[in-house]
Amino acid sequence: MPLLIALQFLTRLPVRLPRLPTAEESGRSLLWYPLVGLLLGAALLLVRWLLGDVSVWLQAALLLTVWVWLSGGLHLDGLADTADAWVGGYGDRERTLAIMKDPTCGPVGVISLVLVLLLKFTALVAMLEAGQWGALLLAPWLGRWVLPLLLFSTPYVRPGGLGQVLAEHMPRRSLPLLLGIHALAMLLFGWPGLLALVVALLVLLVVRHYLCQRLGGTTGDTAGALVELVETMVLVSCAMA
Repeated sequence: MPLLIALQFLTRLPVRLPRLPTAEESGRSLLWYPLVGLLLGAALLLVRWLLGDVSVWLQAALLLTVWVWLSGGLHLDGLADTADAWVGGYGDRERTLAIMKDPTCGPVGVISLVLVLLLKFTALVAMLEAGQWGALLLAPWLGRWVLPLLLFSTPYVRPGGLGQVLAEHMPRRSLPLLLGIHALAMLLFGWPGLLALVVALLVLLVVRHYLCQRLGGTTGDTAGALVELVETMVLVSCAMA
């Protein structure tokens, strides 16, 4: 059940739950987030293989399209809301949270989406030209790996909703061990795995610092923004390495 919850929430795969989940099951779904990211990465590698000798530029565009579709744009929405709120909040906590809750997307949010997608696309082109495909697996994997780590280490400041349930009912004893196992598995990729892991942790530390400074913790939108920032920086760093 926790795996199905994670798949239904983090992807647009046709997953149907047999019943309403309990709060404990929702909390335990965090254990499966990194695996869902790994599955997304494996799907991207499969798409890359199926595309064969298609133009690198077209490959990058199709891979990015599949990537966004598989996640349903969930984290991109969080990025747009966070960017709008961060600029429009003028440093005020309550104003920032209020803007973040507004479903409309302002110009700063749109610009942020364009820039992130542009960086991802160009990084994909660079990696495909160099024949380096490991980041296709590592980026979505790390993006879903940092989510439980953020919720584990950071207060959740938006009362109500799924995020609060996850934060209150996460398996705090087993979660660090599982995240450590995934981190060790990433190191099997050698230098690219180490680089991607270090970059993801640095992004997490920086984002967490500013979240705690401005809001006192995280929200669902800022967690989604973190996923996009980690994916983007992992792709860019691997493309530059």
